Amino acid sequence: MEKSGIQDLGGSPALPPPPSDIPAGVKPERVDTAKRAMISRPEFGRTGNRIQLESNHFKVSVNSPDEIFYQYSVLISYKDRTAVENKVIGRKIMDKLYDMYSSELAGKRFAYDGEKALFTVGPLPWNKQEFTVVLEESIAKREIPSREGSPVEPGKRSRRSFYSKSYIVEINFATKIPLKSVLLALNGYETEKAQDALRVLDIILRQQAAKRNCLLVRQSFFHDDIRMFTDIGGGVSACRGLHSSFRPTHGGLSLNIDVSTTMILTPGPVIDFLRVNQGIQNARNIDWLKAKKMLRNMRVMTTHSNREFKIKGLSEKPCTELYFTLKGKPGDGTHVEVQPEEITVYEYFRRHRNLELTASAYFPCLDVGKPRKPNYLPLELCSLVSLQRYTKSLSPVQRASLVEKSRQAPLERKEILTNSMEKYQYDKDPLLDACGISIEKQLTKFAGRVLNAPKLKVGGNEDCIPQYGKWNFNRKRLYNPIKIDDWAVVNFSARCNIDHLSFELSKCGRNKGIVIERPHALIEEERQYRTAKPSVRVEKMINQIRAKLRGPPKLIMCVLPERKNSNIYGPWKKECLVELGIRTQCVSPPNQLNDQYLTNVLLKINSKLGGINSLLEIEDASRVPVIKDTPTMIMGMDVSHGSPGRSDVPSIAAVVGSHTWPFISRYRAAVRIQSSRVEMIESLFKPSPNGVDDAGIIRELLNEFESTNRCMPSQIIVFRDGVSESQFNQVLNYELEQIIKAYQYRSGGNVPKFTVIVTQKNHHTKLFEAGSSHKNVPPGTVVDTNIVHPTNYDFYLCSQNGRIGTSRPAHYHVLVDEIGFSADDLQNLVHSLSYVYQRSTTAISIVAPIYYAHLTAAQVGKMMKFDESTDTSSTGYGSHSSGGSVPDHEQPRLHKNIAGSMFFC
Repeated sequence: MEKSGIQDLGGSPALPPPPSDIPAGVKPERVDTAKRAMISRPEFGRTGNRIQLESNHFKVSVNSPDEIFYQYSVLISYKDRTAVENKVIGRKIMDKLYDMYSSELAGKRFAYDGEKALFTVGPLPWNKQEFTVVLEESIAKREIPSREGSPVEPGKRSRRSFYSKSYIVEINFATKIPLKSVLLALNGYETEKAQDALRVLDIILRQQAAKRNCLLVRQSFFHDDIRMFTDIGGGVSACRGLHSSFRPTHGGLSLNIDVSTTMILTPGPVIDFLRVNQGIQNARNIDWLKAKKMLRNMRVMTTHSNREFKIKGLSEKPCTELYFTLKGKPGDGTHVEVQPEEITVYEYFRRHRNLELTASAYFPCLDVGKPRKPNYLPLELCSLVSLQRYTKSLSPVQRASLVEKSRQAPLERKEILTNSMEKYQYDKDPLLDACGISIEKQLTKFAGRVLNAPKLKVGGNEDCIPQYGKWNFNRKRLYNPIKIDDWAVVNFSARCNIDHLSFELSKCGRNKGIVIERPHALIEEERQYRTAKPSVRVEKMINQIRAKLRGPPKLIMCVLPERKNSNIYGPWKKECLVELGIRTQCVSPPNQLNDQYLTNVLLKINSKLGGINSLLEIEDASRVPVIKDTPTMIMGMDVSHGSPGRSDVPSIAAVVGSHTWPFISRYRAAVRIQSSRVEMIESLFKPSPNGVDDAGIIRELLNEFESTNRCMPSQIIVFRDGVSESQFNQVLNYELEQIIKAYQYRSGGNVPKFTVIVTQKNHHTKLFEAGSSHKNVPPGTVVDTNIVHPTNYDFYLCSQNGRIGTSRPAHYHVLVDEIGFSADDLQNLVHSLSYVYQRSTTAISIVAPIYYAHLTAAQVGKMMKFDESTDTSSTGYGSHSSGGSVPDHEQPRLHKNIAGSMFFC
């Protein structure tokens, strides 16, 4: 669970706070935060078969609950009172402070967050104090004076000396945080200090990791151990570490430990990195413009002197032509002054350092100096320092490699976690020991339940019973197949016989109950356009289609030349879905077509054209509990953000809503772009200035529901994805309020009953079946005791069949339940919604509405990414900045023929 921030001390909080989530430019009405609050757990579920489970929560005992954490603000500055911002230096200063002034601190150990706060168990002898701390750094005595534009390494080191620097540390008392507040929270008593106390405990663990020289990333830490590095290509490695956080649970306080992964630059010679990063064999082919951009701010270690520097840029000239003035000094035992000479970096290292540069003599040098005082290092003498985070987005190849290489079977993951508890001895920290905290070394054991898989209905009213989360259409027909008699196939230069593909698809369709006529046209891309820009290729293909067909077909199958992330996909989808209003199915078929592949394609096509592949048995019989008697809409909401660090890329909000009550398998999507990195959805309710119309998302979904059912929904179930615990209040008091206003605007004042559920996949709780070392927990495993929140209404559900790696359960938080589900009815509904995903024949890991919203946002994002209407933007998004409003004309509006379909399947 994410914790609330420690008291603001004028600087950054102990851990990064969540971004501001209220949309920029939006001024919602003032809402009393107490107006809507999260409900408490009304009861526990009972249905399902009991199963013995283990989880990566380690039980924590607090033997001295009356201890109090004292929080102090810390301000570290240089002697001129300029603040010290570097966290690494800050930690060194505070470590030195304890060594120098232990008696003034009464021998008390403290936990320092690396920025503005420290914590002790019990008070320090004073409330305010100022210290002077002196750090001594070992430096080399130089035989040659410093000179402008010279190589960094001037001369041989004759001996080492110490350079002393003084810092001023001001420490002021801030507040008290009683440890007992955690125990009160575990017993259901609201206390403001409980989250702060948990945050302090987490900071203590981070300090432990910092003292072991780990890379710290939020609440995860990573050791400099090459055995933990896995190369994923492009000069990037996945570094395996551990996540740790204290969590209040129904079973008491626990320490959640999990395997964590971050991306780092692969350490090693800079030249090797550039070759791998640019995908070339010979270093002579390095693109130096790309190299300059990539290398900036990376840290390197010189192999000949073992010193570390940060790269500022590259020299404009190669090493053999890069001159600087080498100032002389008296020779040994004489007073004769040597005249300055102009010398190249290459000659300097050859004559004065006895280093023959071979690999990089004709390459640019690294500039590790200041803007007006460059200092140069030959490339071959530099290696990338270990544990440097790589924060750019991964390529499709890197992402696939990461997924493949980071998988861990349940047994392997359990062994790593239990070994880490033995190895690192978290509770041996003096601060935790002072609190009487002890931590068990074994995974927590408890009982869970396995819900029965829902029965499905397929064609001919035939029953289909999933087995271990899977089913198939072998010798079965689709529930409601759509006849395909007006379609075409286009091929963007893929090595594919589209005549054979269409024949095999028709043949497979007959077996599944779909009548597929011969396509009206089979169109191959003209050779002269194969190397043109994607938008041009799409335009020319559309012209070919118009020339060969009398009117627009209902479906176009598009064969892409690449298996994944083809640059044709975005402009093709935009042209078909936005401009022409034609449903399209993109494929990249394997060399050998098989029934499974063709069936999966048909499932998507049938859903897009309005068919239904399968239904829940209770859905077919209109017996879905709680929903069957009252018009109900089910919504899924998600927001997709651009790559990390891209503030120019807008976020995309997508909401899907069911519209064919009492069915819960058919959905319509509405999508809007919004301010970059904003998580709260801006356009749920968007009345026009004159109050005549509402252009918001909810209006679209309500219109579709009413036109289908001839009534408005009396109940709305909202599944919200992508928000953390710290944002739950905003979901309740901003987003839900906007939905209510949109409904009232549409209905004239009525308000339906709501159930609001947040879905989380990005958490660190894992489930293991006790006594089964190699298998994942069976699909349908649900947990609503022991490791859940002590009072809030949440549960874990692992609905999918985890065949590879360790399954991660979805974490569902029920924020509001005005509808009044029983625990069993709600958990079974959530479980059933994992089986209505029309694109596959397996239960998925989260409810289908959330997945559909995610697919919608991703598809619209690709339409925008490949929009080449402007050449001034490398991404095609325009140039609006983070947090700014997004012009309406930048948003692709779906064609009216497409908007109500499941185009996202």
